[in-house]
Amino acid sequence: MPNFLIAQLHDLPAQPCPCGTTRRAFAENLAAPASVHRVEISEDARAHYHKRMTEIYVVLEGEGQIELDGQHFPIKPMTSIMIQPGCRHRAIGKMKIINVAIPAFDPADEWFD
Repeated sequence: MPNFLIAQLHDLPAQPCPCGTTRRAFAENLAAPASVHRVEISEDARAHYHKRMTEIYVVLEGEGQIELDGQHFPIKPMTSIMIQPGCRHRAIGKMKIINVAIPAFDPADEWFD
């Protein structure tokens, strides 16, 4: 078995998520150190948080705002945001982002108030 993995994000199946639609690479292995997601943010992204996972968003297309613990900040292409565990967050506006999840995404670590 090789000690690397390659994923083509465009070829992965789209899945619904609280932010809109996501394509997740490397998330199937919960022991992986991270996963990478291509996310299409819908205008009605749902606020949520994670107890263990840190996320790094990189905005690729579109503009809007990021809500972090109730505060709003403008975002545009090439904005990068690190969201630590416990931070309630959501993106507002239509955009495409890359999301790096550390550790790899675990659906059991998605919490809503």
